[in-house]
Amino acid sequence: MGAISFAESSFFPIPPDVMLVPMSLARPDKAWHYATLCTLTSVAGGILGYLIGSVLYDSVGHWLIQLYGYGDKVEAFREAYAKWGSLIILLKGLTPIPYKLVTITSGFAGYNLALFILFSVIARGMRFFLIAFLLNRYGVQARAFIEERLGMVVTVSAVVLVAGIAGAIYLF
Repeated sequence: MGAISFAESSFFPIPPDVMLVPMSLARPDKAWHYATLCTLTSVAGGILGYLIGSVLYDSVGHWLIQLYGYGDKVEAFREAYAKWGSLIILLKGLTPIPYKLVTITSGFAGYNLALFILFSVIARGMRFFLIAFLLNRYGVQARAFIEERLGMVVTVSAVVLVAGIAGAIYLF
């Protein structure tokens, strides 16, 4: 799970939630441990994404941004960083919008690395620890709900994922 969390923050398309949720449902007592692991490895992966943006943007960074279809939006995003960098990192780190876009663009825009790390720890920690809290507290009920309504849960999850991707494409 740590490897997925690390990779998702810099180049991999699948978020760690696909492992965090079932693992936390299976072992609600370990949810805090899993959230800590996801937070730390996500921030470490975010630093790699930042380095891709700052050092390798012309080759690797630009290619990754183009691969995910965000090439025409990077310049507008970079301009927004001058004004709203900390808020962008905090908000995008909490949403299902691909975090790698934030990490690579943060490096490309030359955003302060220390602040980037601080805001990444806050945003990613809030995201993963909220999931851990909910699954630790309601894990037994959530597992029963999911087992009874698996089809609906999968459908709603797919809709949320598609909506997040569409939102990233059209709103960003």
